Amino acid sequence: MTAKIRVSTDAAPAPAHTFSQGIRKGPIVQVSGQGPVDPQTNEYLHPGDVAAQTTRTLENVKAIVEASGATFDDVVMLRVYLTTREDFAIMNEAYGAFVTAHTPSGVLPSRTTVFTGLPREEMLVEIDGLAVVTD
Repeated sequence: MTAKIRVSTDAAPAPAHTFSQGIRKGPIVQVSGQGPVDPQTNEYLHPGDVAAQTTRTLENVKAIVEASGATFDDVVMLRVYLTTREDFAIMNEAYGAFVTAHTPSGVLPSRTTVFTGLPREEMLVEIDGLAVVTD
């Protein structure tokens, strides 16, 4: 049986609650939902700018994926949570630019987008991810 390992990095925000930044069990890496938070200051960034929040959030996801021993190209699924449907096109453009730039294989991750309320009013986007590591 493969041990479950907590993934932790200073390159992404520390969890604000009772959960891990990520978990690795065997080749599977699950990244907890991330928001547009500066990992050094734990401040929420880019109020009202869903494109900048999307990029910052994906940078946090990428940092946790890399701390697990994987690369962003190992990500097979990303789930995007948005507060309003009107932000979809802007988020999608920023998301597409980031994901394409960090997926050298050209095989982009699967994605689900959900419209919902988020834990903090300043959050316009939250993203979690799943990666499979091929050692």
